[in-house]
Amino acid sequence: MKLILRKSVENLGDPGDVVEVKAGYGRNYLIPQGLAYEASPGNIRRLEEEKAQVEERARRDYLEAKRRAAQMDHLVLSFHARAGEDGKLFGSVTAGDVADRANEQGLDFKVERRQVVLDEPLKTLGASKVAVRLHAEVEVEIEVRVEREEG
Repeated sequence: MKLILRKSVENLGDPGDVVEVKAGYGRNYLIPQGLAYEASPGNIRRLEEEKAQVEERARRDYLEAKRRAAQMDHLVLSFHARAGEDGKLFGSVTAGDVADRANEQGLDFKVERRQVVLDEPLKTLGASKVAVRLHAEVEVEIEVRVEREEG
């Protein structure tokens, strides 16, 4: 019996896989549990169309992320903060601060805080490279400068 999996089944396959199973296993377990549905010609055609749409959407998302990365390529963000004599900040520059400042730069998209890859907040004066992950495969590094606040 040929079935199309709706959910991942251990030792059988992942969602969208067309699998061959014994009729009893399919009729008595997989289908009633909602784990699979019958692999009729219409269902297989629909599955292929959905896969093609998903691939096209993924390709579009990747290209859009590359375009955004090109826009951010030479971005330099400056922050002014109070610091002690040793160059340590009294506060810190967080991922949220970096995202907010990037959004003030006139980009045609919004940078989310979760896209900024910052293991821990910046707590010293100076320049740092900070990664911004725009897509699973697209990451751009921007320069973040923290300067002493005068006054």
